Amino acid sequence: MTSREAGDTAWVLDPILEIPHVRAAVLLTRDGLVSGFSAALSQATAERTAAITSTVQGACRAAAAAFADQNDAQIRQIVIESDHGYILVAPTKHGSVVAAYGDPEVRLDLLAHRVHSQVARLGEKAMAAAPRGADGGSPV
Repeated sequence: MTSREAGDTAWVLDPILEIPHVRAAVLLTRDGLVSGFSAALSQATAERTAAITSTVQGACRAAAAAFADQNDAQIRQIVIESDHGYILVAPTKHGSVVAAYGDPEVRLDLLAHRVHSQVARLGEKAMAAAPRGADGGSPV
């Protein structure tokens, strides 16, 4: 179950939370604002998690760019493994980020697949809802 008070895109977390051993998930903006979160988290914990996730994502972009000797890099996913489990972070092309936490028993391949599937669905909905100009084309 997710909290939809912060936004109407929290539905993206529900299929992720159905995976065995997934304990929590957060949907956030690229700059760290909460758009939705699982019931296992309090509002304060979700906000803290989102802020930390945003910071980690920025650091990973900078590291990827530095290793590639480039000015910028796009991140496809970040996986953090700890003694408590795994955190998988996946950004969308339109600025939202999905972060999910599973205990050490979670199937990481299944978690990654589901997160990326939901990120794709979220992107499709964002594109379908993109504003159109009066002639049916892109707005000016």
